[in-house]
Amino acid sequence: MIIINKIVGAYFAKREVDIKKQIQQPIDCQFEVWKSLLKKAQHTEYGKLYDFGSIKSIEEYANRLPIVTYDSLFPYIERVIKGEKNVLWFGKTTIFSKSSGTSGNKSKFIPITQDALFGNNYKSGKDSLTIYINNCPHTKLFNGKTFSLTGTLSVSPLNPNAHCGDVSAILLKSLPSWANFFKTPPYKIALMADWDKKMEAFAQHLRHQNVVAMAGVPSWILMIVNRILALENKNNLHAIWKNLELYMHGGVNFLPYKQHYQSITNDNLYYMQIYNASEGYFAAQDIPNAEDMLLFVNNGVFYEFIPLSDYLSGSRTAISLDKVQVGVNYVVIISTNAGLWRYEIGDVVIFTSINPYRIIITGRTSHYINTFGEEVIMDNVEKAISEACCQTLSTITEYTVAPIYMSNKTKAAHQWLIEFKKIPTNIDYFRKVLDDSLKRLNSDYEAKRSNDILLQIPDIVVLPEKTFENWLTEKKRLGGQFKVKRLSNDRLIADELLEMIKK
Repeated sequence: MIIINKIVGAYFAKREVDIKKQIQQPIDCQFEVWKSLLKKAQHTEYGKLYDFGSIKSIEEYANRLPIVTYDSLFPYIERVIKGEKNVLWFGKTTIFSKSSGTSGNKSKFIPITQDALFGNNYKSGKDSLTIYINNCPHTKLFNGKTFSLTGTLSVSPLNPNAHCGDVSAILLKSLPSWANFFKTPPYKIALMADWDKKMEAFAQHLRHQNVVAMAGVPSWILMIVNRILALENKNNLHAIWKNLELYMHGGVNFLPYKQHYQSITNDNLYYMQIYNASEGYFAAQDIPNAEDMLLFVNNGVFYEFIPLSDYLSGSRTAISLDKVQVGVNYVVIISTNAGLWRYEIGDVVIFTSINPYRIIITGRTSHYINTFGEEVIMDNVEKAISEACCQTLSTITEYTVAPIYMSNKTKAAHQWLIEFKKIPTNIDYFRKVLDDSLKRLNSDYEAKRSNDILLQIPDIVVLPEKTFENWLTEKKRLGGQFKVKRLSNDRLIADELLEMIKK
């Protein structure tokens, strides 16, 4: 095993050249990616429609092609699913990532071409491991097993020759056979469809493995590791997995969960954030303990950005990477080697650096509260609840926030429905810290909270254990690909949760 670790580690260490190129020549990389995408797709139906072959500049590309959403692109995607070739990308595509984003939203089916699989997903995965190995040259990562929570794969109802499922399941199923030597659990467990049985099977299998790394959405990974701790009657994961050294997390902001993880692991566990969505693998944390991530600019994705303020006012004019500024919230637009052309993925990011290009995910275009002009985004609430947990020594499992509307009987406020793993001893102090933090982070919120004239102090509702899990089960949304919507401008989710705890 030591020899294998050295051989594999040396392979990834040699990939540092590509990382350096992305850092030192990002705009050149993006231009080459853009040219390659248009060249490979110029003879597709979409390429012919917009005459890719005659486009000479990025500006011309932006002027000629519209920015699209999933709904506007779906007629093309549906034809691809049914088996038509050369529609959005050359050849046939038979694998589709099923993305639901937040629970309650309809499923989306994102094409996963072979170029996207190898030129984006696997390449970005290798880049992430390269970054980790460069930061931790004495790693023993390849002496043990990595476990990741995977979804399921199923035959598409539109085409028996097409398969759809969670992107994690697609990647696992498509891995070369040698890579499975470092993975656990086996396929028969990893791809189980029944999530209740799957969670238990994961826990029972993993408790006996030499796990050196974990990967997955924090809330779902916690469900498994907490079950393993209970089975083993331990309170620290390193008492079970003594060689555990890395946790690669993504999907949601990690800040609210970090304290919980730190309470059940040793101090030497390395936390690495990755930005791996159904539409592509876009970034990874390259500086230990940093909040931001290095944007992958040479991995089959061409990026454009719309300032969030423009987007909310109705503008759909995007700029390329060389024009972005530090400290501005941007809506992300992508063109990819999966045949997504100027596609709005719904994420909002802010650049912390442009030399090199590093980002923080600050929210979703559909996830904010602006019912009373407060313009609160996900980044605000994630930081605020993290600070409240830190100051009250509490930890959370899940939460969601909704407005309380003004009426003859009630005043306007935000209602936080929170499921705690460790509840604060003083919920009023928790509320005060949360409120003060939001005021400091968001001047619009602070103005609306001034003297309690419009917005009142947040209302905190403590939900019983497993409320969110039961709600997801009731909605048939239980599974690694589904996430609870954090911020809403309506009370649909909040009222369903409140009704559930009355039963």
